Amino acid sequence: MNSIEIPGHIKGLVFDCDGTLVDSMPLHMQAWEYAVTREGGIWNYEFFFSKKGMKEEDIVELYNRQSPSPISCAKTIEAKHNYFKNHRSEFKPIEPVVDIVLSYKNVLPMAVASGGIGEIIYLELEALGIREYFNVILTADDDIRPKPHPDIFLEAASRLEVMPNLCQVFEDGDLGLEAAKKAGMSAIDIRLFI
Repeated sequence: MNSIEIPGHIKGLVFDCDGTLVDSMPLHMQAWEYAVTREGGIWNYEFFFSKKGMKEEDIVELYNRQSPSPISCAKTIEAKHNYFKNHRSEFKPIEPVVDIVLSYKNVLPMAVASGGIGEIIYLELEALGIREYFNVILTADDDIRPKPHPDIFLEAASRLEVMPNLCQVFEDGDLGLEAAKKAGMSAIDIRLFI
């Protein structure tokens, strides 16, 4: 396993959460499957996995556009969240990325920029014991256009008071990597390190 190097010119670190800091994507997929099938939908792993990083409401809307069995947005998301919270003992850190957080706490300002809802993101960060190391936490609860738009990363840089070109993004999703590039930030695809 290669270690992740931070270039010397970087002045701020911005992390996605699910699949980047927390090994939670398998649990998210289980929660989606539970919620979709509970609402009478047809489970499609590839579809839901390809949408990671998007707001859940947007994912259900896209699903309903292409599905012969539309599902209730509100009920599906509520069921997904309940399943996920009930299985929080399964959260695991993604060690090479959490090691960066621990190495750079009180060295560089750090932010979380996630498409997940605040309640879940805070739950995950607190479960890993790293919540206090982030100066800024942005989630789907903030009124910011989601990935692949660059807005959430640009807002994180602004709140960290670091120019976007001096920020290093850590991501595990194609939409997030696209958003980081559009924001003019360096991006590390953490899938190359796990």
